[in-house]
Amino acid sequence: MNELIYTVSKNEHSEEKLKEILSSHTEIKFVSFVGVDLSGNDTDEKIPVSVFLDDISNFLKGAVQTDGSSVVLPGIASLNNAKVDMIADIDTNWFIDYNFEHIDTKTHLPVGTLRIPCFLYHDNKPVCSRSILKNSVTYFKSTLLELFKKYPDSLSNFDIKYEDIDDISITSATELEFWVKTPNDEAHVEELSTSQVLREQYWTKTRGSVRTCLEQLLIYMEKYGFEPEMGHKEVGGVKAKIGESGNLTHIMEQLEIDWKYSNALQTADNEIFIKNLVRELFRLSGLDVTFMAKPIDGVAGSGEHTHISITLKTKQGKIINLFTAPKKHFLSIIGYGSIMGILKNYEIINPFVSSTNNSLKRLKPGFEAPVCIVTSLGHTVEVPSRNRTILLGLIRDLENPLSTRFELRSPNPHTNTYLCISAMCMSMIDGISYGIINGKNEDDLLKELSKKYGEETGYLEKFRMYRSEKDVFEEYTDEERCKYFGKAPTTVYDNIVALEKYPEKVEILKKGNVFTNQLINGFKMGALTRWTTEINCRVINNYIKEVRNCKKLHLDDVAVDLDLSYWIKINDIRKYIMKDTHNKKSLFTKIKKASDSKDFSEVSNLQIELDSKIDNLRELYSIYEKNLLDI
Repeated sequence: MNELIYTVSKNEHSEEKLKEILSSHTEIKFVSFVGVDLSGNDTDEKIPVSVFLDDISNFLKGAVQTDGSSVVLPGIASLNNAKVDMIADIDTNWFIDYNFEHIDTKTHLPVGTLRIPCFLYHDNKPVCSRSILKNSVTYFKSTLLELFKKYPDSLSNFDIKYEDIDDISITSATELEFWVKTPNDEAHVEELSTSQVLREQYWTKTRGSVRTCLEQLLIYMEKYGFEPEMGHKEVGGVKAKIGESGNLTHIMEQLEIDWKYSNALQTADNEIFIKNLVRELFRLSGLDVTFMAKPIDGVAGSGEHTHISITLKTKQGKIINLFTAPKKHFLSIIGYGSIMGILKNYEIINPFVSSTNNSLKRLKPGFEAPVCIVTSLGHTVEVPSRNRTILLGLIRDLENPLSTRFELRSPNPHTNTYLCISAMCMSMIDGISYGIINGKNEDDLLKELSKKYGEETGYLEKFRMYRSEKDVFEEYTDEERCKYFGKAPTTVYDNIVALEKYPEKVEILKKGNVFTNQLINGFKMGALTRWTTEINCRVINNYIKEVRNCKKLHLDDVAVDLDLSYWIKINDIRKYIMKDTHNKKSLFTKIKKASDSKDFSEVSNLQIELDSKIDNLRELYSIYEKNLLDI
């Protein structure tokens, strides 16, 4: 299908050029305006190309509207004031989304939809995730330029002057992990866990339809200009079986794809499109894809490590990575300040990283889960770190200074990348400002970043540690991890409440009017509503099935006392979780009542108790089942 076009680059967004493209590619039948709400959901409003071309000028300036009740903008777009305007973003690449199941009878090509990223406006104010990211990058760049102008010595290590600067860019990239399986097939958790421990799937060869889909995906990513770097199996999965037709069945595998970095806003746009492309290509081969952070308890979840760096372009065309340090250091002043800003303020970044039940299931000790607010730089400057137990990794290539970057390891495929990068930008510039304004050099900042617990410094908190070259799960106890690096949130409420618990840190997000009170409150309301709705309508319903399936299996005439003992314990837990009486309410009922009264703290405590009881039930039932000779 060489006739197809896949991308409309930002230099082709004039009315004349768009008319030329759409008139010559009649397989493109629709235009869709893509806004992203505060939960990271993208819109898809299809407009016939003929309608778009008839009024193209107005469409590009904001003629498209949507109902605010159909997107997550709580506290902003209310039922009595629900109109939301969609303003096209002409400064990013646009993509053609092809429907390979709908072939145009005239061109014999798949019908395409031109997806135009846009900003959502309510009462003439930007209220969407894309606008927050755009504004955060603008604030970051303008603040950094002001610092360079006022403190010219901060540029001395880069051998340039303020007058040499042409532009500053936040560059970013994400790594996407996901599970793929044949519909309705289930694999035993123990089988998956065993395969994971034995590393039977990690980086092994893909086969059958999974191989075909992965190859197709990488080819299409190249056509769209995403510059894929690799695709491979991740650690999770089990070996597929061969069905009667000779095709593979019982497919359950975890995959990862990586692609080249871009500027921050383009990176987030690319990710949304690529996830849709993944779903469609695998679906066409009869395979289900899930981007859930922890689709299967007890088995490795799916992460989406987010990489970030800062580059400067001079008027002479030279590109400089502002994180890259003099040879005797891990990082520059800008790099040290950035990493300190992220770590100090991570409590108010984390709500935007992990705002769903499933995301926090992944963030538990073990499985290389990044739950501790700590970084690793490396034992020596000459040997880059590969400590995978920390939250924020420093990635360096001694032969390629431009590659120096940070890798935030906590995001997952459902993380709102727009808000995640925005919060990181605001925190980074806070740390950079501290370093430059106070005349700190690389030695000063490295010493502060490497501070001991209880040591008082100018920026980082006294009773915390921020750097460890050790395996934080092997070398520290649970108590030590909480003491040194802070207690990781267990529930969505635990995480979201940080936006109230740390008002001085929230003020950093609000600088430059990037995160306003209205936007922060809207995000909180949306996250808490989604959290309680998921618990009551999905989590509890799934647990009901699981509790009911823990049935009595032993035969009374052959059961031994151990079987009876286990069954009594199992049945007591089942009743405590699910069974109401006149005198006592079950955990399920308590959670529903607390949710109805919006007692989020109580819902959080009850959810922790429920998850603990379910884990105990699973463990006991597995032991009980394995001890029975006859069922």
